[in-house]
Amino acid sequence: MIGRLRGVLAEVEQDHCLIDCAGVGYVVSCGARTLQRLPAPGDEATVHVHSQWSEDAGPRLYGFLTRDERRAFTTLLAIQGVGPKAALGVLDVLPPDELASAVARDDKAAVGRANGVGPKLALRIVTELKGKSLGDTSFTPSAPGVHVEAAAPVPSITGEAVSALLGLGVAEVNARRAVDQALIRLGDEAELSAVIRAALQELGR
Repeated sequence: MIGRLRGVLAEVEQDHCLIDCAGVGYVVSCGARTLQRLPAPGDEATVHVHSQWSEDAGPRLYGFLTRDERRAFTTLLAIQGVGPKAALGVLDVLPPDELASAVARDDKAAVGRANGVGPKLALRIVTELKGKSLGDTSFTPSAPGVHVEAAAPVPSITGEAVSALLGLGVAEVNARRAVDQALIRLGDEAELSAVIRAALQELGR
């Protein structure tokens, strides 16, 4: 099973990219948000991969820029009625930390903005994600008939670094792309200050 690919980004299409790893080209299906944040073709790219096999289509790879996104994708796939297309659609409109916040708020409308997700499926997603891990945050549903205020999710390094760049006047899409590239270089355990410095270096390239 393939868990990660690192190589030269050869092509970017509407719903997938092609990554050349030592002469072998891997077709990786990605959401629109991931494709927008990839480096330019010809540059090195690293994607975290979820591998899936079907008798009809054979092996298929789904790519993400962070492990949290891949984890959220596989968690969504475990929900009845959620296929890869719907899971990618959810992550296009709600990154893992924002999805966790929507679950905490019971915000079915936010989840329902995803392509291929109707009101009933949005309700099922919000209901079944309660108590499950989405990156660094998990939520436990309240007992029946008891209203409990949802705790605010712990800010992620990604979210804090992006917020810092937004405060410097960087456009959100550029900020997220720079932070993602910084985390790929430094690793998910990097200090916030180091991530911000590396992201600024990415923006300066």
